Amino acid sequence: MRMPASSPTQAPAQMDTSVEIEDVAVRFRTKKKDVTALHNVSLSVASGEFVAIVGPSGCGKSTLLKLVSGLLKPSRGRVRLLGDVVDGPRRDIGYVFQRAALLEWRSARRNILLQAEMRGMPSAAARDRADELIAMTGLTGFEDAYPHELSGGMQQRVALCRALLHRPPVLLMDEPFGALDALTREQMNIELRRIWRETGTTVLLVTHSIPEAVYLADRVVVMSARPGTIDELIHVELPLERDYGKTMADPEFARATGRIRDLLGAATSAD
Repeated sequence: MRMPASSPTQAPAQMDTSVEIEDVAVRFRTKKKDVTALHNVSLSVASGEFVAIVGPSGCGKSTLLKLVSGLLKPSRGRVRLLGDVVDGPRRDIGYVFQRAALLEWRSARRNILLQAEMRGMPSAAARDRADELIAMTGLTGFEDAYPHELSGGMQQRVALCRALLHRPPVLLMDEPFGALDALTREQMNIELRRIWRETGTTVLLVTHSIPEAVYLADRVVVMSARPGTIDELIHVELPLERDYGKTMADPEFARATGRIRDLLGAATSAD
């Protein structure tokens, strides 16, 4: 049964809140006009929750992640991360982008350990953590390979390991699988869901794929066309353990994806 939408932006009850976005607006000026990217956005994300964000192109999905990371300041409202107001770049989060952005002259392991070098992590602990993540993501045997020797999916696994090396309480993912072929993307969805269950990290994922959002997330934020607002927050009533094939055939999967398509169709028509 679907949870009621009367309080659509609240984190699940009786859980600590990792991310709190409070009545946020983002405005900026171009050469020709003032633009409102986000308007009246409020959202609470519980600790350990997986939240996906979908919406039309240009609606402010990536802007929302930049606010949480502290790379961008809101024009109005505020963002809290682990209870603290975000007033500048946060070093404690993890960030994965659409492109893996690996250094071509460093092996997979050394690309992962770059995070430790930048943070001054003890080398022994960093190596142990890197080995743990390499095993977790199925990269064993490829740790000494260079980026040009890795497939796109493997490169994204390296990027994910790099982002998780310092055990971030919050992981931000901006279209991380958008450049992958369909089969590789499906496999990465399965692996990401498993890794999230194993690590317990809070995840905010931006994606243009409705099936990906519903398969991965506890809740899906559906945003309107610019100025971006939250149209609806969809609670995904699927089991925690999600077999990919069975999930695709589940009536709840059809309900959630159908509702999101209806909302995005309306948003596109209104744009």
